[in-house]
Amino acid sequence: MKAREVQRTVEAVWRMESARLIAALTRLTGDVGLGEELAQDALVAALETWPRNGVPDNPGAWLMAAAKYRAIDHFRHRALAREKQVQLGYEQDLARLPEEDPLAAEADDPVGDDLLRLMFTACHPVLSMDARVALTLRLLGGLRTEEIARAFLVPEATVAQRIVRAKRTLAAARVPFEVPRGPELDRRLGAVLEVIYLVFNEGYTATAGDDWARPALCEEALRLGRILAELAPAEPEVHGLVALMEIQASRLRARVNAAGEPILLLDQDRNRWDPLLIRRGMAALQRALSLGRALGPYGLQASIAACHARARTAAETDWLQIVALYDALAAVAPSPVVELNRAVAVAMAFGPAAGLEAIEPLSSARALKEYHLLPSVRADLLRKLTRHEEACAEYRRAADLTRNARERALLLQRADECVHLLESRTDDHGTMIPPDRAMKEKPDERTDDEHR
Repeated sequence: MKAREVQRTVEAVWRMESARLIAALTRLTGDVGLGEELAQDALVAALETWPRNGVPDNPGAWLMAAAKYRAIDHFRHRALAREKQVQLGYEQDLARLPEEDPLAAEADDPVGDDLLRLMFTACHPVLSMDARVALTLRLLGGLRTEEIARAFLVPEATVAQRIVRAKRTLAAARVPFEVPRGPELDRRLGAVLEVIYLVFNEGYTATAGDDWARPALCEEALRLGRILAELAPAEPEVHGLVALMEIQASRLRARVNAAGEPILLLDQDRNRWDPLLIRRGMAALQRALSLGRALGPYGLQASIAACHARARTAAETDWLQIVALYDALAAVAPSPVVELNRAVAVAMAFGPAAGLEAIEPLSSARALKEYHLLPSVRADLLRKLTRHEEACAEYRRAADLTRNARERALLLQRADECVHLLESRTDDHGTMIPPDRAMKEKPDERTDDEHR
C-alpha cells in the first residue's frame, strides 16, 4: 500500500476510533488532556509504523495497545521522578491498565459508558460554550484544530487556546470523569444537547463567511447525536434532537442553487429533500413519543419540522398545527427567538398583518437588538402588505446586521426588488398609486419559515 493510501487509512481509522480511544485513556489516567495526548502519540506511531508493516487487522486495538504502552512509560517516568514513596501510586496506576484486548474491556459496560463520560466532560458547564464546542469536536469528532477553526471562521490559534484552556479548566476544577445521576443528569444533559445543536445550526446556516451552509458540520453533529441516542436510549429529548437534525438535514441539498445562493423553505424543490433522512427523523420522533413523557424543546421543534416534511407542497403545510406547536414551545422554553418564529407561523396561518402584530412587542427585546432575522422577518411581512418603502429599509437594516455574505446578498436583492416595486407603482405622470388601490393587488406570497 502506498504511503498516501496508508495516511488516508490512518486518518479514517482515527476519525472512527479516536473518541473511544480518548475516552478509555481518560478513564484510565483520570485526565482528559493526558488521555488525548496519549491517543495522539499512538496516532503518530501508526503514521510511522503502518507504512512499513502494513495496516493491522484490528486498527483500533493496535492504537489502544500503542497508547497503553505510552501510558506505562508515562507512569514509569512519573514514578521515577517521585522517589520511593510514590512508587506505590505508580503500581496502582499501572494495575488499572488492562492486560487483555484493550478494547474488550468496553464489553463490561453495555452502554459504552466511557464515551458517555467523555461527552459529559467535554460539555461540562464549567467551560464556556466556545470551549465546549471546540473540545467536543476535537475529542469526540476527531477534528484537527485547523478543521475546527476553518469551520467556525476563527483563527487556528484561537481554537488551540480554547482547547488548551478547556483542558486546564477541567483539571483545575477536578471535574470527575463520570456520567451524572439524578437531577444533575438533566441539567448536564441539556448542556450536551446544546453543544451538539449549536454545531448543527452553524452547519445548517453559517453565522459568517461566504457559504450559506456547511454540511460537514451538520454531519458531525448528526453523528454525535446518533451516538448519544444509543448511549442514552431512555432520554426523549435526545431522540427529539436527533429527529430535528435528521429532518432539517434532509433539506440541505435543496437549500442552495448551483451557484451556492440560498433558497428559502417555501421556494425549495421538495423532490430534492432526502427521504431517508426524513424517515430516520420521523422514527426518532416516534421513539421520543413512545417514552411516554411530554415533549421538550427539541421534541417540539422536531414536530414542527415534521409538519413541513409531511407537506408534499408548501401550500399543504398545516400552519395552524405549527402555530399550536410554537405555543407549546413558548410555554416550555420561552424566548424572543421562539416568539419570532411563532410570528412567522401566525403570518402564514392568519395573514401578514397578524404576523406583524405578533412581532411588534419583540422590537424592544434586548436579545434581538443585533439579531438580523428580526428586521428580515418584519421586512417580509411589510412587503406582503405592499408597504415596500418600509420593507426596503428593514431589508437593508438586516443586511447590515448579518455576517454571512450569501444572506447579505439575498437581503440586499430583496431591498432592490422593493425599490423596483415602488418605482413601478407610479403612473405616466409620476404619481404614486394610492395605498388603497395598491392594497387590492395580489401581495407577494414569497416568505419562509427558516428563522430558526
